[in-house]
Amino acid sequence: MVYEANARLRDPIYGCTGTICQLQKQISVLQAELAKAQAEKLNLQCRQSHILTLIRAQMEQPHLPLSPSSLHHQNLFEDLSFFDDSASIGSLDSLWT
Repeated sequence: MVYEANARLRDPIYGCTGTICQLQKQISVLQAELAKAQAEKLNLQCRQSHILTLIRAQMEQPHLPLSPSSLHHQNLFEDLSFFDDSASIGSLDSLWT
C-alpha cells in the first residue's frame, strides 16, 4: 500500500499501474531480443556443424582430387540459403512476439 501511495504521488493518474505497464513492455522487448539471439545461436551452430561435417569428409578422403561436384562445397554456405546472412531477421519479428 505504501508503494502504491508513493507511486500515486509520482503519477496521480496511473500510479503503480503505469510502472507495471512499462515493465511489461520492457519484458516483451527483452523476450524478442532473447528469441533473436537464440535463433542466431542456432544458425551459427548449424553452420559450424555443416563446416565440421565437410572438414571431416575431406580429412577422411584427402587423396581425392577436387571434382566439379565437390567444388560447390568450397563456398561452405552456398547450399544453406535458409541461413543466408543477407536475409533480414527483422522479417521474423512477428514470430517472436
